[in-house]
Amino acid sequence: MVPIPIAPRQDYRRCGATRVPVGLRVRPVGRRWYGHRPAVNPYRTLRSVLRFSRIETDPVERRLRRAASVQDLRRIAKRRLPGGVFDYIDGGAEDEITLRANRAAFDAVGFRPRVLRGVEKVDISASLLGRPLALPLVLAPTGFTRIADPAGELAVARAAERAGIPYTLSTLSTRSIEEVRAVSGGRLWFQVYAWRDRGLVRELVDRAAAAGYEALALTVDTVVQGRRERDVRRGFSLPPTLGPGTLVDGALHPAWTLAFVRSEPIRFANVAGREVGDGASPINLAHYINTQFDPALAWSDVEWLRTIWDGPIVLKGVQSAADAALAADAGVDAVALSNHGGRQLDGAPAPFSLVAPVADAVGGRIEIICDGGVRRGSDIIKAVAAGATAAMAGRAYLYALGAGGERGVDRVLEWFAADMARTMALLGVGSVAELDRELLEVPPR
Repeated sequence: MVPIPIAPRQDYRRCGATRVPVGLRVRPVGRRWYGHRPAVNPYRTLRSVLRFSRIETDPVERRLRRAASVQDLRRIAKRRLPGGVFDYIDGGAEDEITLRANRAAFDAVGFRPRVLRGVEKVDISASLLGRPLALPLVLAPTGFTRIADPAGELAVARAAERAGIPYTLSTLSTRSIEEVRAVSGGRLWFQVYAWRDRGLVRELVDRAAAAGYEALALTVDTVVQGRRERDVRRGFSLPPTLGPGTLVDGALHPAWTLAFVRSEPIRFANVAGREVGDGASPINLAHYINTQFDPALAWSDVEWLRTIWDGPIVLKGVQSAADAALAADAGVDAVALSNHGGRQLDGAPAPFSLVAPVADAVGGRIEIICDGGVRRGSDIIKAVAAGATAAMAGRAYLYALGAGGERGVDRVLEWFAADMARTMALLGVGSVAELDRELLEVPPR
């Protein structure tokens, strides 16, 4: 049988001998009544569809409202920061092949979503080094963070605590171990460089322990400094020097310049006043690293570090499955697969491409962190599905810091969490523990 549509009930009124719908205007013409609809009031129509947003007087919020992604924040930071500062944050080594490959590795892998899975709620929480994470992400160490924003590392540490994730403080930070702990009650890691002066390394490790830092991240990919040609072309130094070229650049970026000159001098806060040099005077970073860091770093140094530190050790800068297996044999707690954001050896493998082979090689003996190219929460999901415990991001929060200060960092971390929840829902996955390689569409080699 074909159902018969039933019209909605209509109220009528009587006009003479004629019944007409209520709301219909009628007029008599001879002995008949003709109806016509009321004239449209354009003002009422416009008022029903026009919505005027509140005028935002906060310049930071105005900037952030124009951004919907990390790439948007990058564009805003590029406009706000002097060219040399932006290139220091944004650039990579030599032809920047590895810098681009880090991002391309994520883009090349797609998803295999499942449907009708009955996923009512999505849980993006995870754990790392035996402690809970609000989402499987660690903020990477970045040197000289205050060139992006005067608050520098303090802003990033506070944002990380609010997001429920660890923040890794660089040895070459512009806020000290103690200053960062003073503003954050969250999970803090300390990145260790292998200084030639092992006494200095011991001192820094002892200070991190006294301040309640959770883990050490020994960086092993910087025995010498990579050739960062953007910095070479600009003659960039740390801190930025004011000369004829930079004066023009500074004048074109008055907000950054004013904040820079109003703030206390930028220096390597953890080694302030030490003979190794604290950056109080402008330095060439490549020369500094090549003269102060130990190129003879070896597995025996990992063993030595264990004798002076009781907490977890993460090896940051592992770039092969073979070295990851050796790290597991050495008893470290985790490896961070990293090529230093493409800033060291141009042509090194993209970290995401290493996750699956490393996971197979270590067989669950150590945890795996994927560091490099993370720009969205879906990248974190890809890394974990491939076999990582968590991802690590550095440039993403530096762009955010340059675009909107501490609120920018909050915003990008909120995006990552929301991206993860949305992507998992669309994949038909209810928890991080359910992420596996079956969800990834990997192109044939």
